[in-house]
Amino acid sequence: MIALVIIGSLVLLLAFYAVGVYNRLVRLRETAKGSFAQIDVQLERRHDLIPNLVQTAKGFMAHESGTLEAVIAARASATQMRVEVNGDPSNVEAMQKLAKSESSLGGALGRLLATAEAYPEIKADRQMSELMEELRTTENKISFARQNFNDQVRRYQEYKQTFPPVVFANALGFEDDAYLDLEADGNVDKRDAVEVSFDDPRAAA
Repeated sequence: MIALVIIGSLVLLLAFYAVGVYNRLVRLRETAKGSFAQIDVQLERRHDLIPNLVQTAKGFMAHESGTLEAVIAARASATQMRVEVNGDPSNVEAMQKLAKSESSLGGALGRLLATAEAYPEIKADRQMSELMEELRTTENKISFARQNFNDQVRRYQEYKQTFPPVVFANALGFEDDAYLDLEADGNVDKRDAVEVSFDDPRAAA
C-alpha cells in the first residue's frame, strides 16, 4: 500500500513537472515568434519604402538603370521570402533564404546609395532626403528587432536543449527556431555597407 502511494506521488510529481516544462517551452517559443513579428513589420516597411526611393532616384539617375533594376529585383526576392517564412521562425530553410535575400537587398541598396553620392542634385532633393531618413530609421529598427529576436531564440534553444526538458521537447514536437543573421551570406555585401544618410547640403551654405 505504501509502495503504491509512493509510486502514485512520483507519477503526480512527474506530471506536474512535465506540465511546467511544456508551459515554459510554449512561452519561450511564442515570445520568440512575437519578436520575429516585430522584424517582419520593419522588413515590410523597408520593402514599402523602396519603390518610392527608386522612383525618386530614377528622375536623377536615368543612366543608372542597372543599379535601379537590381534594387527592384532584390526587393521582389526578399518580399517573396517573407511570404514563404509566413511569420514562422521554425521554418529553418525559409529563414535562411530570407536572411540571404535581405542581405542581397541591403547590398543592392548600398550600391544604389553609393552611386547616388555622385549626384549633388539628389542630395539637395527634399523628397529624397526624407526617404533617406525613413530608410535610416527603418534600418535601425530592423537591427534592434533582430537582436531582440535572436536573444529570444537563444533562450528558447538553450532551455529546450537542456536535460530533461529536451526529452519533453522532442516528444512533444517543439522544433528548433532559426537565428536571423542578415550578414551571413558571404556572396553579398554586408548590411553595414548600407549608408542611408547624405550630408545635409544646407550645411555648406
